[in-house]
Amino acid sequence: DESSEDVGTIQVPSTWRSVIQDSETLNLLLHFYSTQEPPKSDKAMEAIILLTSCRRSLFPTDKDRAAFLGRLLNGITILLRNQTGLEHSENYHQFCRLLGRLKANYQLSELVKATGYTEWLSLASSFTVQSMQNWQLSRNSIHYLLALFGRLVAAVPYVRPDAGAKGHTKSLEDAVGSVVQNYVDCMLGSVQTVLQEECDDPLDDSGSLTEQLERLPVICRFQYAKVGTLLVERFDPIMASYQNAIATLNNNNIPVQTQQKLTMLEGQLTWLVYIIGAVVGGHSWSTSHLDDGEERIDATLSRRVFQLVQLIDFRCCQSNGTALCDSKLESAFLFYFQNFRRVYMFMWDQPTGSSSGIVTAGKVDAQPTTKQRVYKNMFDFMAMGDHTQVANLIVTKVGNNLKYWPSNEEVISKTLELFHDMASGYSSSKLLLTLDTVKYLLMNHTAAAFPFLEVKGNERHRTTFHATLTRLLFSSTAEEMPLPFDTFIDPICEVLRQLGSLDAQGLKSPQVRTPLIGVLRDLRGIASSLHNRRTYLMLFERLFPEHFPLLTRISEVWYDDPGVTTSLLKFMYEFVYNKANRVNFEQSSPNGILLFRTTSDVICAYGKNSIAFHSQNTVPETEVYKQKYKGFALSLDVLVAALSGNYVCFGVFQLYNDPALDRALEVALQMILSISLDDVMAYPKLSKSYFSFLEILFRSHIQVVLALTTPTLMSLLNAVHEGLQSSDAPLSSICATSVDHLSTYYYTNQNKENKPEVAQLKQHLAAEPNLFAGLTATLFNLLLFGSASNHWAVMRPMLSLMLASERSFTQYKDQLMSTQSPANQSALNEAFDKLLADVSRNLESQNRDRFTQRLTAFRVTTRSFLTL
Repeated sequence: DESSEDVGTIQVPSTWRSVIQDSETLNLLLHFYSTQEPPKSDKAMEAIILLTSCRRSLFPTDKDRAAFLGRLLNGITILLRNQTGLEHSENYHQFCRLLGRLKANYQLSELVKATGYTEWLSLASSFTVQSMQNWQLSRNSIHYLLALFGRLVAAVPYVRPDAGAKGHTKSLEDAVGSVVQNYVDCMLGSVQTVLQEECDDPLDDSGSLTEQLERLPVICRFQYAKVGTLLVERFDPIMASYQNAIATLNNNNIPVQTQQKLTMLEGQLTWLVYIIGAVVGGHSWSTSHLDDGEERIDATLSRRVFQLVQLIDFRCCQSNGTALCDSKLESAFLFYFQNFRRVYMFMWDQPTGSSSGIVTAGKVDAQPTTKQRVYKNMFDFMAMGDHTQVANLIVTKVGNNLKYWPSNEEVISKTLELFHDMASGYSSSKLLLTLDTVKYLLMNHTAAAFPFLEVKGNERHRTTFHATLTRLLFSSTAEEMPLPFDTFIDPICEVLRQLGSLDAQGLKSPQVRTPLIGVLRDLRGIASSLHNRRTYLMLFERLFPEHFPLLTRISEVWYDDPGVTTSLLKFMYEFVYNKANRVNFEQSSPNGILLFRTTSDVICAYGKNSIAFHSQNTVPETEVYKQKYKGFALSLDVLVAALSGNYVCFGVFQLYNDPALDRALEVALQMILSISLDDVMAYPKLSKSYFSFLEILFRSHIQVVLALTTPTLMSLLNAVHEGLQSSDAPLSSICATSVDHLSTYYYTNQNKENKPEVAQLKQHLAAEPNLFAGLTATLFNLLLFGSASNHWAVMRPMLSLMLASERSFTQYKDQLMSTQSPANQSALNEAFDKLLADVSRNLESQNRDRFTQRLTAFRVTTRSFLTL
């Protein structure tokens, strides 16, 4: 797998041992590589990589393995010394993979004992430096080389300095120091090269950049004091030049030469912020590293990043957003903040960071732990204030980004991701609520304050933004909330009120579309962050009864616009989804019924209009999911969430002749029947919604299913039959559960002649006598001949099917016996007898579990001798 440098250990058969150990095998591949050109030569190098990955146990003794490693190391050394074939990019890439793979499969203790290790290390270091200097040709391969040195330095604590080659630790320190310095200098130099030669910017290749940054922390922290000094020496002059350049600027008229200089300086600062973010993010809180004083180096580097952030934010605010830095630098800041937050902002309620002492949560005079002391040292030495002030700096940056970068989707997305992560912790959310910037966000979450909310393409970010704000608001008790929930949601309710005052023609007007989608996205974000009864009721009471009718009107007039209907249905799903039992009304409250009525009205209005629309309009094949099936799938998801929420007594609807339930199920069945089975299986999201709805229909509303005509019911069961054989295990499991509901219902009710549903089911079975037989055969074939990934779910309906129709089981047994030889027939008959032994004729959980265990043993036994 070339997406990773970790090929993994290859389990080579023992019969290959002599070939692998034979020195001529490796020599042949090396010779072939040296004398051929791509694509032959790089295939030979791939073979060498695989040879390097052979399992340890293939070699009889450690001596044999060491001999193989010695030959391999010698061959690589010769290639490095002569640069054989490395002028070809294909060979070069595979050779970098080989170097990265070498340490993954061999311990450092083995490498240092190999002959020529020191020369190999020196040549590998020089090769890495050369690769970095030619970054235009090697940027997709550099991370393999960084991975090599990362693995080498990570293993140093586990190798005695006197083991193996003399002075191997000093050699590794020199090699790593050279690699790190050249990496930093070459990446800084790449900025000018990109500007002058107009080549591809390595900062634009997010995949390669991420791979490199993930490997930097271990390497840089090997000699962190030296690396910290190096980064400060590179950062300070660039920062000073940047400050001077900004100080002389006239924002209204910037000379081209000055703008180019600013661009170069910002590019170099971008690299340094990324590198510092990666290195700071590599801080270890393990007790073995806490006394090394590394937090002071982190503080030194972090102070410079925060000072740069303040400088850029000051310039941005002074110009009211017209003097923005490069968006890549903003992305680097957000990367740094994420790493800093993860390492140093997880102890919000631990020390205060003040110089007067340390205060722990609930313990005023307690002796500080080592972690708390390190934490305090970090913020003291950074000299940017305590952790509250630093948190405020980060949140202020978040607010400025949301205000001044409305049209940059990448910056907005990463900013909101950072804000969401900061608000996710219990202690961190409480701290954030004390900050003035967060209070401002809570009171001014409209497009007037944050223009990104009304920029086309940012709709999904509205959901994240409001979900985070709501999470923050409800992270405190009702008494501690910085503002009432009603005040928070007032701007949204005002928009709903204005929309609700429009007639049908006004509601359908184009200028209404954007605010309509926006307010539904906002409501979805709010609903997603409500995790208990108290908070859910606050939203419910603001929306009911004033704004519920608007939801139905939207589905009536905007049914043909997927952008609006998707926003509406996703909000409805979130609103009716009873997670954490939050939808929990008083026993005497009608709210559960009223909520389902509105849900039914929305689904019926959308479903009927959409079905009629698509019956008269042909949708291109490439657009059919977006235009039609996505809305159908979301509608089914909404109904599944409402029907399984356990907050509605659905018997009430029939008792009082309320058609809401019947209408909703009827429209849902019409949507299902309008979708071809091929399309159901072609779209994974659609198939999940489709079969989930059928499962709850068979589970809780089987009388509706049985009232259908036989052809209609058979088409549904045919779909279930098809889904049962799906390679998607969760999908197959849902279908198996549906089968179990049907067969269980028949077995437990077959003698109750007074129930009309039972009579209907018997009529269906009379018309389709092979229904249970076909399902039984499919389930047994999946058990015996299918993969083992989903056996437990598939086996669950087998007992109920066998009890519902013993004839079907006997038929399958006879059919399977007829395909086997006489010897196999005897063994198979014995296996069937063991399967049925001690199994009672009931569907109690204990009996089901016992039968399922027998089925597992039956599968293992029969697969050993069955012939297809």
